[in-house]
Amino acid sequence: MASLIELKVPDIGNFTDVDVIDVLVKPGDVIAVDQTLAVLETDKASMDLPASAAGTVQEVFIKVGDKVSEGSLIATVSAEAEQAGAAKPEEKPEPKEAAPQEKAPEQPAQAAPQPAPAPKPASAPEPAAQPASGKAAHATPAVRLFARELGVDISKITAGSGRKGRILKEDVKNHVKQIMTEGFAQAGAGIPPIPAVDFSQFGAIEEQKLNKIKRLTGQNLSRAWLNLPMVTYHEEVDITEMEAFRNALNAEKAAGDTKITGLVFIIKALIAAMQQFPQFNSSLSTDGEKLIYKKYFNVGIAVDTPNGLVVPVIRDADKKGINELTAELADKSAKARQGKLMPADMQGGCITISSLGGIGGTAFTPIVNAPEVAILGITRSKMQPVWDGREFVPRLMLPLDLTYDHRVIDGAEGARFMAVIKQYLGDIRRLLL
Repeated sequence: MASLIELKVPDIGNFTDVDVIDVLVKPGDVIAVDQTLAVLETDKASMDLPASAAGTVQEVFIKVGDKVSEGSLIATVSAEAEQAGAAKPEEKPEPKEAAPQEKAPEQPAQAAPQPAPAPKPASAPEPAAQPASGKAAHATPAVRLFARELGVDISKITAGSGRKGRILKEDVKNHVKQIMTEGFAQAGAGIPPIPAVDFSQFGAIEEQKLNKIKRLTGQNLSRAWLNLPMVTYHEEVDITEMEAFRNALNAEKAAGDTKITGLVFIIKALIAAMQQFPQFNSSLSTDGEKLIYKKYFNVGIAVDTPNGLVVPVIRDADKKGINELTAELADKSAKARQGKLMPADMQGGCITISSLGGIGGTAFTPIVNAPEVAILGITRSKMQPVWDGREFVPRLMLPLDLTYDHRVIDGAEGARFMAVIKQYLGDIRRLLL
């Protein structure tokens, strides 16, 4: 006996109103469990929506351009009784707040694009922001979260374009655009915009729209650049002995095993330095009055992908050995390049590593991934003659670049922090002390 099963958006972290960029099924299609139904795109990565049950697609409730959240209805499938029974355990944890969207299947086009109104009751306990006029700024929790993610004080938006003056996401976006073009009020002077140029007058051109990841990454980096007084400290580290040890370990590995990279040793050295200098494992409160120290050590690794730069996070890196870090780093890097990272994979970082070692260069200035307070850059190592007191000897030298938030870390602390990293990488036996 056939049974009708509802397929919904699973847990996608704290993201709401996520864009649907591709729908891969249509009514009449026969699908299997874990088959991709649609593709979503957040500001950090794209992700596939897998099917939680097999069967024949009856209706599809989303389309390209819609916005969905956890619990939004994707499609319904007709399945045999035994398949339906297998799917039920996965439907139990579905969030209850999505239920009002699913009671009216006769209006499928409106089911997915309206996840935001569901949390309305939760807005009551949240203190209302007070704009300059003294009147409370009306906005849903989803809009308030969106504003916080962009670093916008919602109380500065004195009028919304929604019904009865309610602040919408478009109002927040317009506020950010105004700040970017006119300059931050607290800076005391506006930032003049770059004038528009008609390049077609000089020759043939082609326009290509930036994807969402690159567009929002640019906004985040611009915000960090304008808000953080950043300093970059450059250093060279002798990794001759570390490389000899790494090559010896890889020689012992069986064919097909994942090879250990120098990056995992840098992760271990970075964490050991953070344990000695806890201010590098902190974040500054939004009011600038408090320093928030973190007791966990999660390291973000910037990965270059066809869609742009993403930063998967290795959690509790201080509790993992070299082989475990190697396997996790390879797995998350592969997922990043395939666009299969989930939002939870890119949250909770304490510090970020950005490596150009596979490409080249001698130095660069990485931008701090706020609200973190520091980022470590790596460029390609090379053999150099180094004076040992008697003669020049060939040594493998690795350039490192540490950019930090000068509000939290001063120059002397930055230099000491890098000196400790240099010491650990120069003699990795010290990591055992």
